[in-house]
Amino acid sequence: MVSMMNAIRENARARCQWLPSLEAISTPRYQALVDQLAADIADGTLAPGDRLPPQRLLADALGVTVGTITRAYREAERRGLVEARVGSGTRVRERRSDAPRFHHLSHAADDSIDLSLSIPIPHVMRQQQLSGALASLSRHDPSVETALAYQSEQGNRHHRRQLADWLTTQGLPMEVDELLFTEGGQHADYLVLQALIHPGEAVASAALTYPGMIAAARQLGLKHIAVPMDDQGVRPDALERLCQQQRIRLLYVMPEHNNPTGCHMGPERRHALVDVARRHDMLLLEDGVQFVTAETRGTSFYQLAPDLSLYIFSTSKLLAGGLRFGALRAPAALIPKLCAALRAQCWAPPDLIAAVACQWLTSPEADSLMRWQWQEVAIRQQRVQEVLGAHQPKAHPCGFHAWLTLPDPWRATDFVSRAAEHGVTVISADPFCVGSQPAPQAVRLCVTPPADRTTLETGLSRLAELLEEEPLRVSPMV
Repeated sequence: MVSMMNAIRENARARCQWLPSLEAISTPRYQALVDQLAADIADGTLAPGDRLPPQRLLADALGVTVGTITRAYREAERRGLVEARVGSGTRVRERRSDAPRFHHLSHAADDSIDLSLSIPIPHVMRQQQLSGALASLSRHDPSVETALAYQSEQGNRHHRRQLADWLTTQGLPMEVDELLFTEGGQHADYLVLQALIHPGEAVASAALTYPGMIAAARQLGLKHIAVPMDDQGVRPDALERLCQQQRIRLLYVMPEHNNPTGCHMGPERRHALVDVARRHDMLLLEDGVQFVTAETRGTSFYQLAPDLSLYIFSTSKLLAGGLRFGALRAPAALIPKLCAALRAQCWAPPDLIAAVACQWLTSPEADSLMRWQWQEVAIRQQRVQEVLGAHQPKAHPCGFHAWLTLPDPWRATDFVSRAAEHGVTVISADPFCVGSQPAPQAVRLCVTPPADRTTLETGLSRLAELLEEEPLRVSPMV
C-alpha cells in the first residue's frame, strides 16, 4: 500500500507544472501554498497566463487533501493572484497592459476632485512661511555666503546639526555624523540602492509598496522581490522563507503606515523583522517620508538595529514637495560609500536648499503649520470613516491616504474610470504592485489634495454613491 501511494505521488509530481514546497512551514498549509504562489509570481517563476496544476493532481503530489488545495486556490483568487475559468483551469492572472503609470503630478481634469496624490494640504501659510524663512536667511550674510559655496558630499555640518537636533525633539534621536543630505526622499531611495546594491542582486519589500522604490529598483537592474503581507505589512515568516531560497540584500519598509495600504507595524513585528535581517545579513531601509507625530510613531528600525538600518527623512509631506530636501541616516560603516555615490551624482546636494529648509523646519511657525496639518488630517480621516465606513477603509490617523478594498463585483480599473466620470480622481492598486504581483481590487484615496473639507466630503460622497451602484457589465469577447 505504501509503495502504491509513493508511486501515485511521484507520478503526480512528475506531471505538475508548478510544485511548491511545504517543508518547514509555520502557517496553515493552504496559506503556505498561497504565499509560495505569490512569491513565485513576484520573482517570475510563474508568468501571467501560466496554468496551475489541477487540484487533485497537486493534492496527490504534495500528499495533502483536495480540500487544502481548493482552499488555497480560492484564497489566491480572492487576493487577485489567479483566475479560474471553466474549461481553462486556474491560471496566473494577467496584468493589464494599460495599467496607469504612477505620477507625482496631478492628472485630474480641471473640474475633477483630485484624491489621487499624497501631498501636503494646500494652505497660504506655506507661501507665507517660506517667504519668512527666505527673508530671515537673507539677513544673516554669513549663512548666505556659506550656502553659495561648495559643500562636502555629506552636507553642511551646521545644517546637519540643525536637522539632527530637530529630529531628536520629534522622538528620533540622531547624531550629526549619521546624517547626509539628499534631494528629497526619492533621491535617498535611489542613492541607497545605487551605492549599496549591485545590479542583479535582490531587494525586497511588501508586495504593495511605494512606486518610487519600484521604479528605482527597476532602473538600477535589481531583482525586486514581493513579500506577502498581512494587516501589519511584511510578514516575517514569508520573508524568512524567501531568504532561505535566495540572497536578499535589503528590505525596504514603511512601518508607520504602508503606502498604499495604511498597514502599521506593531513592536513584535518590528523585532521579528530585525531578527530575520540579522540571520541573513540583510540591510533595512526605513522610509519615514510619510512623517507622523511622536505619539503615534513606533520605535524606528535604526533604533532597534543601528548597524543594519538606514532611515529616510524628507520635508515633502511636512512643508512642501517642491523643496526637494531630504536626509538619510546611515550606519557609520556605510557613510563613505554613500558619500562617494553622492559625489559622483551631483558633488553634493545644494546647500542653499538645505539652509532654507532647516531655517523653515526649525522655526516656531513650522511647528504651528505641522500641528494644524496633523489635526486637519485626523479630521479628514474621520470623515472618510463616516462616509465610507461600511466598506472598512484602512488608514493611519496621521496618514495622507486611505486604502479602500472594493466590494464585489467591482474591479479597480472600472471603479477608477467610473469615479472619473463622476468628477473624482483616484488611483488603483496597479502602480504599487511589485514585479508581476497581481493587483488587488482596491483604490487609494488621498485626503490632502483638496484645499477644504467641503470639497473632500463632496468627493467622498460621490464615491459612496458609486459604490452602491452596480458596475457596468461588459460582454465577454468571443
